[in-house]
Amino acid sequence: MNVEELVRDSLREMAGETEPPSGTLADRVLVLRRRRRTRTVATLAASTATVIAIAVGVPLLDGSGGRDARPARVGDGRVVAHADQSPPRDLIGAGGAVVAGYSTQKRVKQPDKDEITTRTYWLLDPGSRTYKKDTRWSFVAVAPGARLAAVLERELPVSRVGLLDLSTGKVERWIQVPQGVGGLAFSPDGTKLVATTYAKNPDRAFWSKRIPVNDEVEPQTVPSRTGFTLIDVASGDAQWHKLPYWKDELGLSLNARADLEFSHDGKLLWEPIPMKSGSVYHSFDGTKVATPADEAHVDPWVDAGLSPDGKLVAGGFAGKGKEIASAVDDPATGKRITKVPGQQLLAWADGKRLIAWGIGGDHNEYHQRLVLVTVGSKKAEPLSGFRSPKDDTGGRWEPLFTTR
Repeated sequence: MNVEELVRDSLREMAGETEPPSGTLADRVLVLRRRRRTRTVATLAASTATVIAIAVGVPLLDGSGGRDARPARVGDGRVVAHADQSPPRDLIGAGGAVVAGYSTQKRVKQPDKDEITTRTYWLLDPGSRTYKKDTRWSFVAVAPGARLAAVLERELPVSRVGLLDLSTGKVERWIQVPQGVGGLAFSPDGTKLVATTYAKNPDRAFWSKRIPVNDEVEPQTVPSRTGFTLIDVASGDAQWHKLPYWKDELGLSLNARADLEFSHDGKLLWEPIPMKSGSVYHSFDGTKVATPADEAHVDPWVDAGLSPDGKLVAGGFAGKGKEIASAVDDPATGKRITKVPGQQLLAWADGKRLIAWGIGGDHNEYHQRLVLVTVGSKKAEPLSGFRSPKDDTGGRWEPLFTTR
């Protein structure tokens, strides 16, 4: 088990504690070192019963070269799979969900002994329906429709946000922001962006803050979130609001990267915290508010979240022995409704199907591929080839989901 997996388990254990966590550094090292994979789209559709999506193959530009903004309804539930590809070269999607790109990451050592976790992206080219490498960006979020992406340049935090046309690979325009940005997320309808702001690079581990890990000394990331900027995508209007990083009872923060995301209906912002509540919600001015009733039982560490119609919620791992399964719960009560044969639930394809990480017959929990699972079925349909079990390698790719 690697450090990231250990940390995830530690966070889950902490979330179930009723007593304050231990204040010793040794007890908290793994939590402090956790490199959370930011969820780019936690909820994959607005809370309507019908998913409005861009169908695979619908042209993104009209005949004159202008943008065709007309959405198409996906009614056939089509699946586009490439079970022989890892990392994928050609488009992968199912129902209303599409892999809009993927990233790999590695820790790059700096001359001063610092380390920066650096991502490399492959983004969907809608015309060729293939993924193309783009090394310009440190962080990417893709809007619903898979035709527009928000991008950050390499040296975080940055003073501007780019809006990238995926069909041309060109930045349509830059939006200047009042505070340095380190993370991005689109609203479910794609009309807004939340840009989380930081005083320091959340992906940089500082040797000056080094800590012991497994009998070695490693540089440590530094929490520095200052707040967030809410951006209107159409107008470019950007309003910054102060919201420092979350701290526990001891005044410590567990994650340097603490990006904000939109709620399922797009009316609030939220952030995950490694405590019993699991998450904290905020209004658009940063004020802390109550958790919405329909998200009270959403596990913030499970990417899929609520189903598009809000009737089901993706749960955590629920397998026993050699069984690979994850829970599907009732969002009103949090009680388990059933299980599906996936290791980690990543995105809803529609109200009954999910894209998940599945593992092969070798039962290696790190030897994973994308699969499509269905509520009420024990089958797992392969969507991609198996990714490498080795962290921080080119074969260990992370999918970037959005809605069609």
